Amino acid sequence: MADQSINGFDVAGTVAFRETVRADSSRGDRHPTVVARWLGGSRSEVRCGDDVAHIGGEGELNPMRMLLGCLAACDVDLIAMHASILGIPIEDLVVEAQGRFNVRRYLGLEGDVGPGYQEVRYVVHIRAPTASDAQLAQLRAACERGSPVGDTLERAIPLTLEFDRGQPGPVPGRG
Repeated sequence: MADQSINGFDVAGTVAFRETVRADSSRGDRHPTVVARWLGGSRSEVRCGDDVAHIGGEGELNPMRMLLGCLAACDVDLIAMHASILGIPIEDLVVEAQGRFNVRRYLGLEGDVGPGYQEVRYVVHIRAPTASDAQLAQLRAACERGSPVGDTLERAIPLTLEFDRGQPGPVPGRG
């Protein structure tokens, strides 16, 4: 495959990496560590290595909205990548996610339901005039089977909390 970029993806490089993972699934393992540090009020600085994001506070998405944003952004990335592999140029791609939750227990009040999302729905809006119906079905299947964030939200995963009373340590990536 000649050097080709579609939708901002290096198609040959993406296909080569996919084949590497096909041959050795351990090459696809990821083990990120994310550190969130309180900055005051409801604002946090979130770091993963040298990458930084701010969540909460004035003018920023709160964590629950960011969770929906992570789902939407993950599927934008996944669809654009798979479309590139299929040779489908995308003119426009928007993923709209919405959910419903109740904050009673978050506020320390008794409640019948947990404080997390009770449901999440999302819609993919894609303009790719050269894509066939079969290719669009492939992209939908990729979302349903291959979205790491979608998969994480869809199934129960172990969640372990440790509560350390000690002094906060240094934030990785910060001088």
